[in-house]
Amino acid sequence: MLIVGDSSALVALALCNGLELLDRLFAEVRVPQAVYDEVIVEGKPAAQMLQAYLRGKVVPVPLENVVITGAGLGRGEIEAMALYKSMRADYLLIDDNRARKVARLNHVRITGSQGVLLLAKHHGLIPHVRPYLEQLGATDIRISDRLIERTLALAGE
Repeated sequence: MLIVGDSSALVALALCNGLELLDRLFAEVRVPQAVYDEVIVEGKPAAQMLQAYLRGKVVPVPLENVVITGAGLGRGEIEAMALYKSMRADYLLIDDNRARKVARLNHVRITGSQGVLLLAKHHGLIPHVRPYLEQLGATDIRISDRLIERTLALAGE
C-alpha cells in the first residue's frame, strides 16, 4: 500500500516518535516536494528528524493542468492531493481539517496521524495509543479534547 503525506500529520507523527509506524504499515511512503520544503525549515519542530526520514521519499509534482479547489489550502496540501491522484495512492495522510474536507470532495481516501496510531494498534505494532497522544499533548500541536477522547475510545483505551 502507498500513502502520500502532508506536513501537519508528518510533524505530529515525528513529535510522538511514530514515523517508523508508517514504514511498518505501508509499503511506500511518498511526499511532494512542497511538503518536504515545509517540514525541513530550520527551527520547525522535528525538522532534522523529518529531513532524514523523508530522504528518498520526495516526488516532484507539476501542478500544470491540476485543479483542486479549496480556499486557504497551502501548496503542500494541494501537491499532496495531486500526488495522491497521480500515483493512485491508497491514503493521503493529512490532519488539517479544511484540507481534509477538500480531500473528501476530491474523492481522496484520508487518514490522519491519529488514524495511523489506531491502525498500528489494530495491527499489533503498538500496545497502546495513549502514550503517543500524551507525547503529542506535551508539544505545541493542538488536538481537541473531543478528538483525543474519540481516538482513545476507538482504541479501546
